[in-house]
Amino acid sequence: MLANSWKRLRLIWADGGYAGQLLDWVCGLRSRNRVQMEIVKRSDDVRGFKVLPHRWVVERTFGWLGRQRRLSKDYEFLTATSETMIRVTMIGVMLRRLASKAF
Repeated sequence: MLANSWKRLRLIWADGGYAGQLLDWVCGLRSRNRVQMEIVKRSDDVRGFKVLPHRWVVERTFGWLGRQRRLSKDYEFLTATSETMIRVTMIGVMLRRLASKAF
């Protein structure tokens, strides 16, 4: 379960559509860990596309993950294998960043 495996989790950003059950779940976590949840909502008077705070971070990360062919579809049978592939992909992203700064 997520509540027992990620003890360092302190902040959760969520879209306005997740305000129901996720909010109840986070309230249940607070009894064990101090977890803060921020709902990132779009204002009603905005028309067209507008970058929402913190949401671009998630969308950019999904873009990086989508570049990997193995992660483009759900090929894995086990959830642990999918999680491992995500970790390997993000390690590659971090290594490319470090390598570009080293030279």
